[in-house]
Amino acid sequence: MAEVSSTSSPRKLNLKDVVINPANLKCTSLPLFSLTNQYSINFHLSWLGFFVAFLSWFAFSPLIPDVIKTDLKLTSAQVGNSNIISLCATLVVRAITGPLVDRFGPRKVMAALLVLGAIPSGLAGTVSTANGLYTIRFFIGILGATFVTCQAWTTAFFDTNVVGTANALAGGWGNSGGGFTFIIMIALFNKLLEDGLTPHVAWRATFAIVPVPVLLSVAVATLVFGTDHPAGRWSDRLKVVAAIGGPGQEGTVIEGQEPAAFQSSQDAEKKKDGSADVEVTTVRELDAVSELSVAASKPFTWRVVYEVVFDPLTWLPAMAYLTTFGYELAIDANLANVLFNLMESPSFGQTKAGYIAGIYGFLNVFSRPLGGYFGDLVYKKFGVPGKKYLMIALGVVQGLFSLGLGVYIDNRPEPSLKIIIVLFVILAIVNEVANGVNFSLVPHCSPGVNGLMTGIVGAMGNLGGILFAVIFRFQPSPAGKAFQTSGIIVMVVNILLLAIAVPGL
Repeated sequence: MAEVSSTSSPRKLNLKDVVINPANLKCTSLPLFSLTNQYSINFHLSWLGFFVAFLSWFAFSPLIPDVIKTDLKLTSAQVGNSNIISLCATLVVRAITGPLVDRFGPRKVMAALLVLGAIPSGLAGTVSTANGLYTIRFFIGILGATFVTCQAWTTAFFDTNVVGTANALAGGWGNSGGGFTFIIMIALFNKLLEDGLTPHVAWRATFAIVPVPVLLSVAVATLVFGTDHPAGRWSDRLKVVAAIGGPGQEGTVIEGQEPAAFQSSQDAEKKKDGSADVEVTTVRELDAVSELSVAASKPFTWRVVYEVVFDPLTWLPAMAYLTTFGYELAIDANLANVLFNLMESPSFGQTKAGYIAGIYGFLNVFSRPLGGYFGDLVYKKFGVPGKKYLMIALGVVQGLFSLGLGVYIDNRPEPSLKIIIVLFVILAIVNEVANGVNFSLVPHCSPGVNGLMTGIVGAMGNLGGILFAVIFRFQPSPAGKAFQTSGIIVMVVNILLLAIAVPGL
């Protein structure tokens, strides 16, 4: 039985115990190494759902520079068009997913997205023309919206002092699926070739073997093992703040007594295995908390949408995410193709280009979580402004490295692959740390409608992906030009965001 202490702001990150803030029932620790409580289970399901989405969403990228392009007789322009179209669907669905999360909860919406995404994934092998490719990639793009459910789910379960780290870990581990997809799809494709399949059949078979069964299995696990909210059902979330006294007041837990909402949460734990996972140690008075800690969930209305959309604070993380995650999406979709065209030789083909490009997404395993951890660190000393300035600074540095990479490629008749790899690895780390810091800031913006806020920011990330993908589509030569243009845009946008004010806590 894990011991739970009702203190809202522990000094050190606790990775073992389940520590609950009784003011909102959120976890103020990050118990990663346990599957005996709802906080740990939902955390792991959140990133896993996002991770497996990449197995289909990015499955075309490692194979399209050579085998799919040749098999479907595509031009370079059609390859670029297909990358853009896949991001367009995600932009639309992410914007819709935010309000759906506020209405139905992240768990159910996550499962629905995985099932819906599995359908076009299973049909990928039927593609025979460029238009067919556009259609399939558009509908597979639905899976990109799992990012919204991933982040909304962790925000619902983790408190202010660790929500940045929780969001960044879930987002980073999930995002690393982009890198693993390159490795898995190329390795499976090569294995099928060794087993005697033709390239025409082998690339089609990879979609039936990997994405479809994995997507459906995780969807079932999400429904069976996940829970909606620390209070129990998603509809019970509205009762939590009322049980303590409402937002804006310091919660007080009477010695030997528990809030009604917390008792409901304990009962939910008991129902899983017949005994409570946690033991509560109450305290006399809670520390001062931010609006996020006691924010009541708001019912979704058009009035609420209007308030959020016209709040400048909404556009601080949204525009920053356009430049960071949008940039990452475009790089994930185009880097293998850029490397293949730049370095193609008898010793450098699709397989090597795909493996090297996969490094960019794979680095999310640690880089994005590092951003969330840094966000929580600066928050303890500088509050929300600390997160804002760290996010903007990283965005500017990302732009500088992108500009530098482009300048290096275009000013060398035969650029060194080793130097290119070093530059884009540093660029990737800065880029992904910035993404992590961003989603440590998002929960402080309109916390009462976290799903809507997450949907807006996530959709803007995809809009950025489209913007940068268009740049790569229409500036294919010289190879470094797109990196230079993108870097300048990233720097300018982030510098302009300095004008937007944020709350102290």
